[in-house]
Amino acid sequence: MCGIFGVSAPRMSSVLEDLYLGLYALQHRGQESAGIAWLDGKGNLELQKGMGLVHACLNQEELAKERTKCAIGHVRYSTAGESNIINAQPLHATYSKGQIAVAHNGNITNAKALKHDLESRGAIFQSTTDTEVILHLMAHEQNLSPIDALVKSLSKLRGAFSIIAIIEGRLVAARDPWGFRPLVIGKRDDVYYVASESCALDIVNADFVRDVAPGEIVIIEEGKLESLNMPVKTERHFRCSFEYVYLARPDSVIDDKSVYDVRFKLGQRLACTCPCSEGELVLGMPDSGTIGALGYASKSKLPFEMAVVKNRYVGRTFIQPTQRVRSLGVQIKLNPIKGLIKGKSIVVVDDSIVRGTTSKMAVKFLRDAGAMRVHLRIASPPVKFPCLYGIDTPTSSDLAAAKMDVEALRNYVGADSLCFLDVSDLVCSVGLPEEELCTACFSGLYLKE
Repeated sequence: MCGIFGVSAPRMSSVLEDLYLGLYALQHRGQESAGIAWLDGKGNLELQKGMGLVHACLNQEELAKERTKCAIGHVRYSTAGESNIINAQPLHATYSKGQIAVAHNGNITNAKALKHDLESRGAIFQSTTDTEVILHLMAHEQNLSPIDALVKSLSKLRGAFSIIAIIEGRLVAARDPWGFRPLVIGKRDDVYYVASESCALDIVNADFVRDVAPGEIVIIEEGKLESLNMPVKTERHFRCSFEYVYLARPDSVIDDKSVYDVRFKLGQRLACTCPCSEGELVLGMPDSGTIGALGYASKSKLPFEMAVVKNRYVGRTFIQPTQRVRSLGVQIKLNPIKGLIKGKSIVVVDDSIVRGTTSKMAVKFLRDAGAMRVHLRIASPPVKFPCLYGIDTPTSSDLAAAKMDVEALRNYVGADSLCFLDVSDLVCSVGLPEEELCTACFSGLYLKE
């Protein structure tokens, strides 16, 4: 999971500050590195990137002074390739047909095989990220124009790839034929934007135009938009259901579905399928469990309380790169309000259990705060299978629900009761047909390649 943001203006403009703000709005999608690439007045590619958060990597004051017609940006958390500066995106290259910069969200599942083939033909890779495969595939299509080379290269990829690129001075956006990761188009006046989520359009006052369709390549130049289709036939789509459960911001809309509405419905269904007769109040684990808790409280007629306070200066613990940092993050990120909890039988709603770190620590600090009983309700199915498409759960050994049944997991996290939703409840709450959604991390039903 990463965040990508691009901008195309019909004339040289001060739009790099928009790019900075768009990446800031997507910071939840990646906290390890950030970077931007843009064309200067002479058509040369300029880059600025570094390790850490957007404000630490990018100089907002300097960017506000720059003028460009085309720029792309990226925030990263690593799922393919180590967490270091050489893997920070956008990646760029100069080859016989010109300069290219590309930023990518997702995992290319056949990248290893493609890389091996390219290396056997003389390609020299500079990074360990799967994104670099795209640049080398294009460079090996010497007889094709850069855009045609991109189309042919993307048709060879499998897995998840929402990308934005600067090619021949144009902003290019593409979404894989299965539609794993979201990608949207926005517009303000005569400036076009492309972003991982619609919330990034809001911060630059751009109007939502539409989603990039699965298998579509969009080329934007001089205020005009051209659409191409990848020559890849698919039996179905695989839009990531975990985007709605956890990854996306609640103020985003993905494939015409409000993330907020989906999470509220998940909580309502949870109240129906996992009621708690002795519950006295409902609370959610900030932030991604809060909306589900509101839905649960609404349906169950139990009072809702903001009984756990989040330290706003601590990032997401799930997407931190090491277990030690994740554990420390949980301890300093959340703090219960004892006066609301002491002596109560509480229902705690969270969005998911992945590694189990947050849930175990949360139950402990709620008991330490005086909770009489802690009933844990999870607004998604058990995460039993590793994600191959851009979430950092590479093996089943990382997943608590893959190693334990519900009762053993309840005992592990220390809750008095534990209940999950079924996959069918998740699909109904999202509101897309089952054949449109990827539920692989819950069901084990992966894309057949």
